[in-house]
Amino acid sequence: MVTNNEFKVVRDLDITIPMRDGINLAADIYRPDAPGKFPVLINRGPYGKNSYASDPDHSLWFFPKHGYIVVSQDCRGRFDSEGNSYNPVFQEMADGYDTIDWISKQPWCDGNIGTTGQSYLGATQYTLACNPISHPNLKCMAPISASSNFHDSWVYHTGGALEWGWLIPYAIHKGLNTLQRAGKDQLIPEFESLLLETDNFARPLKDEWYNHLPLRDWVEKLQDVAPYLSEYFDNELDGPYWWDVNLNKHSNNVKVPMMHIGAWYDIFLEGCLNGFQSVSCDGGNDLARDNQKLIVGPWAHIRPFTQPTTKGAGDIDFGVDSPIELHQHLLDWFDYWMKHKDTGIKDKPPVLLFVMGKNEWRYENEWPLKRTQYTKFHFHSNGKANSRHGDGSLSIIPSQDEPLDSYIYDPKNPVPTRGGNTLIIPHGVFDQRPIEDRNDMLIYTSDPLDRDLEITGPISVKLFASTTADDTDFTAKLVDVHPNEYAQNIQDGIIRARFRTSRKYPARIYPNEIYEYSIDLWSTSHVFLKGHSLRVEISSSNFPRFDRNPNTLSPLGEDAKMLSAKQDIYHSYQYPSHILLPVISS
Repeated sequence: MVTNNEFKVVRDLDITIPMRDGINLAADIYRPDAPGKFPVLINRGPYGKNSYASDPDHSLWFFPKHGYIVVSQDCRGRFDSEGNSYNPVFQEMADGYDTIDWISKQPWCDGNIGTTGQSYLGATQYTLACNPISHPNLKCMAPISASSNFHDSWVYHTGGALEWGWLIPYAIHKGLNTLQRAGKDQLIPEFESLLLETDNFARPLKDEWYNHLPLRDWVEKLQDVAPYLSEYFDNELDGPYWWDVNLNKHSNNVKVPMMHIGAWYDIFLEGCLNGFQSVSCDGGNDLARDNQKLIVGPWAHIRPFTQPTTKGAGDIDFGVDSPIELHQHLLDWFDYWMKHKDTGIKDKPPVLLFVMGKNEWRYENEWPLKRTQYTKFHFHSNGKANSRHGDGSLSIIPSQDEPLDSYIYDPKNPVPTRGGNTLIIPHGVFDQRPIEDRNDMLIYTSDPLDRDLEITGPISVKLFASTTADDTDFTAKLVDVHPNEYAQNIQDGIIRARFRTSRKYPARIYPNEIYEYSIDLWSTSHVFLKGHSLRVEISSSNFPRFDRNPNTLSPLGEDAKMLSAKQDIYHSYQYPSHILLPVISS
């Protein structure tokens, strides 16, 4: 409902904005129905500039009601914008700068320009921020549910596996417009036949297509809709191909305040946290370093605006305090930096976290928290930790001379993905017990806690393991076991053996040799309540979220054969496998 202090909104459609190479990008402009100049917010995305115009509560309408002009622009090669090709993210730095420059010269712009937007619309902001030249009219940014690193936590995971669950269906989703622009509408049913019928914004692949081998067949299959896939496969290593659009390598180029908004079950969580941390430490001036904000809620991807809790994105409802007026936080942010209003944001600490389990919001002064007590919880068993019915246990007592645990990893029968930080496939919180009955999972569970235990910060597993394969994967998952035995997934991760020491310089392993692996489980803020237990799952697959390692050491995506491997996990005085948890004292 429009109140007396809100503007009516008018919309100018199909405005052309010229780029430096002569290409024109199309935009719709939402503005207050009033004379004068206003600050401007930019939304740049690949989904159609009017995709959300029918939602009266969308940012497109919200901010103009409060005295901002919003420019909603189609990226190059998308919908109403010119451009013969579309290469996700890589083209956004220059186009974003040119868009700001054009807006700054318009008679309705008061000289203050900001950026906002979610998911890919957040990625366009992180990419723009990599630019060594910061436009003088750019005053602040607010990327939401986005990654600051296009290689890690977008195409690949930080542990080296492909983000398979979303990579191909997302390419098809965006490729439908590519087909339409090329006059190849007749091919659309063929591509849609590869997808399940769901109500997701992008539909997942049918099982037979997630399972299809070799993976590189998709390069040819999707040539008409995603020609860039060949470059993704050819650039498995974290090398120069990716670095121009990695904000964490260019954080010294950032000259403006940024509000980073993420979620504990978001596929781009790690990219959001790293973006905040890197600019806070290495931003290009005091203004940037001292004015980074971070908000992390109990959501899955795209949920902050559409659903305030994971209800509808998993099993858990995080309570009445979990909803957040995200638009109001953004408005306070923009009003301070672009209208010079005292909105109180400078009086609040820079970090706002939702602490799951306790289900409350809490301000902090930094990320990660300085008061963190990193605590090892060690793996124990008598050699029979297979499944949740085995003898695996978890405690702060160091491992002694204990038998190793073993399982067979068969990539033809991988452990299925069950929730977590996914996109397109079901995401959020799910009971893990249905997969914990498998014999190819090692389960280590603590005794019920005699007091609440908060973990807030980055989580990692140190694993000492050997394999009969020439290359393989190891996965780890942190689980909260409730008194009724419900097994709530908190965070998970994977490591590809050849990337155990570096994502730039792979190093092969040799069968039956013991190696040390560090598995990054990203971060969380969660309280394991009194009476609950901690659980760690160890296996070698999480499919289809991550691609299956065929255990062959063949080049990525070229193998149609898969080999089973025997995996040995050691927990002893010499090989102290454990999970390292960021414990916060109450």
